[in-house]
Amino acid sequence: MTAHDLVTDLGRAYREGRLDRRMRVYLAPKILVIDEMGYLPLDDMGATIFFQLVSARYERGSIILTSNKSYGEWGSIFGDPIIATAILDRLLHHSTTVNIRGESYRLKERRKAGLLPGRGGEAAVSLAPASATPKTRQKAALGSATAGANERGSE
Repeated sequence: MTAHDLVTDLGRAYREGRLDRRMRVYLAPKILVIDEMGYLPLDDMGATIFFQLVSARYERGSIILTSNKSYGEWGSIFGDPIIATAILDRLLHHSTTVNIRGESYRLKERRKAGLLPGRGGEAAVSLAPASATPKTRQKAALGSATAGANERGSE
């Protein structure tokens, strides 16, 4: 579940007066996986609800978070460095941080298919329609890159 979806769900439960009951759904699993933390910033209510969830799970259940934001940027996610620090304090107390560097597998696959430039190379522009198969798009991209190189060579 994404962080945005989780906070949206709990925010709706809060407005409907059933936050305690809905929170139990997220407290029950031994491991709660939250994806895309920080992809979208949280408003004040979302930050408070997320803090409540992390606090309630603290030392009771594991949380796995994915994020492309460093811990130093979490103040901007929550709109307040104090609540960000309190959340990080609980999350990091008994945790292991795995920092994965490098290109994402999605970008790597697009590059392999010729839909993105090679590292340090020029962009290949695909002239294939979106409905074309990946192989057709790759051929179109490679063909247009070659055509562009030929045009530049004759200038």
